[in-house]
Amino acid sequence: MSDASGIVQKLWSYCTVLRDDGLSYQDYLEQLTTLLFLKMAEERAKITGSEQPIPKGYRWSDLSAPQMEGDKLERHYRKALRELAKKGGMLGLIFRKAQNKIQDPAKLRQLIVELIGKENWVSMSADVKGDAYEGLLERNAQDVKGGAGQYFTPRPLIEAIVDVIRPEPGEVICDPACGTGGFLLAAHDYIADPKNYKLDRNQKKHLRYDALRGVELVEGVARLCAMNLYLHGIGPDDSERAVPIESGMDALRTAPADTVNVVLTNPPFGKKSSITIVTEEGEADKQPLTYNRQDFWTTTSNKQLNFVQHVKSLLSINGRAAVVVPDNVLFEGGSGETVRRKLLQECDLHTILRLPTGIFYAQGVKANVIFFERKEASEKPWTQRVWFYDLRTNKHFTLKQRRLARADLDEFVQLYKPENRHTRRPTWKTNSPEGRWRSYTYDEILARDKASLDIFWLRDESLEDSANLPDPHILAAEIADDLRASLEQIEDVLADLQGRVEG
Repeated sequence: MSDASGIVQKLWSYCTVLRDDGLSYQDYLEQLTTLLFLKMAEERAKITGSEQPIPKGYRWSDLSAPQMEGDKLERHYRKALRELAKKGGMLGLIFRKAQNKIQDPAKLRQLIVELIGKENWVSMSADVKGDAYEGLLERNAQDVKGGAGQYFTPRPLIEAIVDVIRPEPGEVICDPACGTGGFLLAAHDYIADPKNYKLDRNQKKHLRYDALRGVELVEGVARLCAMNLYLHGIGPDDSERAVPIESGMDALRTAPADTVNVVLTNPPFGKKSSITIVTEEGEADKQPLTYNRQDFWTTTSNKQLNFVQHVKSLLSINGRAAVVVPDNVLFEGGSGETVRRKLLQECDLHTILRLPTGIFYAQGVKANVIFFERKEASEKPWTQRVWFYDLRTNKHFTLKQRRLARADLDEFVQLYKPENRHTRRPTWKTNSPEGRWRSYTYDEILARDKASLDIFWLRDESLEDSANLPDPHILAAEIADDLRASLEQIEDVLADLQGRVEG
């Protein structure tokens, strides 16, 4: 089997068997992650003749030996996971806290011998095995009940963002909420593409070891990210070099030690940051979590606003960022207004992409991408004009029947003019009101209530002509998304009010 989609289908078909034993998609993918690493390490050692990083006794050949069956296999596998988790480098990261969740030794044996064991993974191109793993990650993201969707940004959107940001050889690219590594991988592929750059030996070395940095709070997801990068040939094979992913770390806790050239990120959406405490009565209670950082413009429990501030701090002067944010970041008062005014003043917030609904696995999401560059201190505001592209009004996407495709973002990429943003021209005019691309000046934005950036101008056809209404199931899904988002905002308000009463 040589193509990525075929491999995905083969590996995923076995998941339905394991689901009967109570394994989630996330559990199954984690088992594949650990086993694939062992298999590839052994294959690479045979090809190169070098010593593999896996200690003797815990290698693939030990695990797949004919005598390894039944309880003996299960015990040996558990011990191997414990020992490998103690190692450094990518090895330690991938196996950290890894557990065997396949309770039936016969099914574990089948996964090792019949599925993973029959493929020669190293002989595949990085694209094939990497794309196969990406396909598994996407299948995993569709497991909405398990919450995995929050870690998966639609790949067409990632590709379009990278196409306009245009990361360059020698630059350092960071994602402080990297999930399974989609942005980092896309940035790597863009730089490695011969159509974009002709890399010399030092540039290739930098791209593999030093160009990418990621932070992921959830350790299980960080392991998936590490394996995703590893399958694409990114990161060190040993513990001599630093791994590109920081695992189990809250990126918002402290100010960054150093800066980077590019930040690409889709921070987690949802409720405001909170911590669980135990009261004197022994009951668990959640309290709003705020970050008192001197490099922040304002103190707030809104984690999306905190991530915007954190991204600004991460950037070097003239560094550029693309950040996916929910609508409330564009219009919320209080801290939201403070962040927007400071962002307009101290950075060049030049572009906002209004995203359509129905493209994220997490439900109830109305989001945007804000593009900005950090600038040096100045009395005058750096933002002179903000360009908006509306990909939401009269656009209807779903996760199955009408999926977002890269072609849906072609016009935005073309109008963005990454080669020279100062030659942009609007498609909206008074005599062409259907244009999705227009700009507003800094003064026009400041004149709006709370300096709101939640701007739209296109006529919503569904509100005026019932003949143009989307299919009932799409309309119902959009209504459900609106209700979920509204309920979440109400819960945030109630939590804040409760905190003030108790305080």
